[in-house]
Amino acid sequence: RTGHRRGTGAISQELLMRIARVVGTVTGTVKEPTLASHKLLIVDIEDGEGNVLDPSVVAIDTVGAGAGERVLVATGSAARIPSPVAGLSVDVAIIAIIDEISFFRKSAK
Repeated sequence: RTGHRRGTGAISQELLMRIARVVGTVTGTVKEPTLASHKLLIVDIEDGEGNVLDPSVVAIDTVGAGAGERVLVATGSAARIPSPVAGLSVDVAIIAIIDEISFFRKSAK
């Protein structure tokens, strides 16, 4: 199964897309030349209900996200696939701005 480690029952972090919220920016006057034209944002990784699971993660922005927006991030090797960052040394990339999250859960009887 995609995203599943053999024998452990755990989902691989390298194969996940995660929900996050933009909470800040990172500014550096000197950085790796291939990153010079890219915006770096700080995101909090959240569950679908807005609870912070992993705070203050630096992500490269490929979609023009803004402060407070919920975004979808790709992590690990998948973060280097979107064309604006293809081949760059990044581990987290913002790949979409989320408009809505809906859950389809059965109600308790």
